[in-house]
Amino acid sequence: MSDHWWWRPGWSVGRRFYTWHLTFDGQSDVHRFADAYRRALAPAGGLDLIPDRWLHLTMQGIGFIDEVPEDVVEEITKAAAQRLAALPAFGVTFHAPVIDPEAILVPVQPAEPVRALRSTIRGAMGDVLADVPEQAEGFLPHVSIGYSNSDGPTAPYAEAIASADVPPAKALITHADLIVIHRDNRMYEWTTLAQVPLG
Repeated sequence: MSDHWWWRPGWSVGRRFYTWHLTFDGQSDVHRFADAYRRALAPAGGLDLIPDRWLHLTMQGIGFIDEVPEDVVEEITKAAAQRLAALPAFGVTFHAPVIDPEAILVPVQPAEPVRALRSTIRGAMGDVLADVPEQAEGFLPHVSIGYSNSDGPTAPYAEAIASADVPPAKALITHADLIVIHRDNRMYEWTTLAQVPLG
């Protein structure tokens, strides 16, 4: 494992970023699942475990708020509202977490509807921007349970996951959130600008 909280290019304390996420307010089955794994992983230490409030599925960044004008963000939101209205809501399932060098994460199944949603958001951004940031390919939908805050072996986490007996969780995706995010407190925290509904 390695520390997740190194400062990536452009990021610093106090800087904020426009991005699209899926969030899980009111999704009690996801919260039950996450809590069970937080309890299983906590004794191993070395993780910043993510509370229910900040559980998220990272979708698509727009840019830092000091670089993207507000009117551009408003245009993107309107374009997204038009495009997402054509997509139906869909369900996803969370099974056991896997270990990434910087996080404990849960792949989302099926991945295809989430990828289609992200592609639709990118299309909306392309209606407004000459160049859509981030890569279209290589997107792996997942929700993290905790972030590594130190260097160390993966074995304690593998053992904790293997010993936990946690039934899968289901979530219903009905909207995408446009948020302003920061990482000042060793956690991804945000305010929501818009919830754009699906179909």
